[in-house]
Amino acid sequence: MISAAIYWLAIRCYVAMLHIAALFHPKAKLAIAGRKHLFRHMKQVLANEERPRIWMHCASLGEFEQGRPVLESLRRDYPGYAFVLTFFSPSGYEVGKNYEDADYIFYLPFDSNANAHRFLDIIQPRLCIFVKYEFWYFLLKNISKRQVNALLISANFRDGQAFFKWYGGLQRSMLRAFRHIFVQNQRSEQLLQGIRITNVSVSGDTRFDRVIEAIQHKKELPAIMPFVAQHKVIVAGSTWPDDETFLQKVLNQLPEQWRLILVPHEVHASHIDDIEKLFPNMSVRWSQYKGEINKRVLIVDKVGLLLQLYQYGRVAWIGGGFGKEGVHNVLEAAAYGVPCAYGPIFHQFVEAQELIDAGAAITVKSPEKLLAWITNYEHDNNAYEKAVSAAKNYIMVNGGATSKIISYVVEKNLLSRL
Repeated sequence: MISAAIYWLAIRCYVAMLHIAALFHPKAKLAIAGRKHLFRHMKQVLANEERPRIWMHCASLGEFEQGRPVLESLRRDYPGYAFVLTFFSPSGYEVGKNYEDADYIFYLPFDSNANAHRFLDIIQPRLCIFVKYEFWYFLLKNISKRQVNALLISANFRDGQAFFKWYGGLQRSMLRAFRHIFVQNQRSEQLLQGIRITNVSVSGDTRFDRVIEAIQHKKELPAIMPFVAQHKVIVAGSTWPDDETFLQKVLNQLPEQWRLILVPHEVHASHIDDIEKLFPNMSVRWSQYKGEINKRVLIVDKVGLLLQLYQYGRVAWIGGGFGKEGVHNVLEAAAYGVPCAYGPIFHQFVEAQELIDAGAAITVKSPEKLLAWITNYEHDNNAYEKAVSAAKNYIMVNGGATSKIISYVVEKNLLSRL
């Protein structure tokens, strides 16, 4: 069994390696710089805050989008509280640091017993909400010791995780720190019940509520209209180099009326340079775009625009399906009724399979198959409209997780009305 001492040593090694990586990698540098003098900064900005606090933690950008519906609902229902939002990853913090529905936004300190004590002493949360995952032993241990109510929302568990192994005692102890765990599906509930975690219920995934809200209040991007007007567009989201090479082969075989909006997962300069080399003389960066209509590829070198951009797609390519981590968020494009395609590694994400089963998405391994899929929709508009309807319907019937979580908070009287 993994002991607390081994866990602590692993965290120390991780932090040491991150400091080394910060010398070379921009994201690692941000992770270190963002935590410099963190506790001093937290004390200063919270010094005069007298409201009780609700704290939500998100690992990164995806979890932030997942947690937003719950945070915003709590904000409406409990306006007398101050809301604290933390991130572990720079990818989340850099996008979320200006989020208007949180009063205070910080990096989460690296996990240790001392850091957990200091963090909780400063934040003093009445309610803690963890989104999907991010299990930090010392932090959860101290939350439990202080008897602070903690919820885990939109959790998704799979066979093979350490929680369900003989050596996973420490991991299981983290789960026991939560007053209640809201899971996405029945399989997750069954797995937890198998290790005697019974304070669990199936609520679904709050990401559905997030994308439903987004399309109901969708924001246009007028600046992009010259690029998309009179054209058919592939919006490729969260792409990696393998995706980009794949799409280059497809675009070269499509008629000139087709264009590509490419939103890479990593927007650092060297990656953007590599993408431009894939599309010589036919691409323009978003940061340099001035309404050009003579380019076929728009490279979005800014984070936070993808959800808005999907509305302009005839079809969508969801990146990550050629890498070991698997495909990224497929729900954002589907919410707009955009048929989706992605690579073959997606089975850890049930929604990716369910969209395929619904007829709203396809998985492909070769550029030729993607080209055939796009071409088929060109010639069969009825098939295309069926895929559009299937995507929208799939999103709408799976909403409602947020209301289940808020109902629990109200029924259990976890927060007082101020």
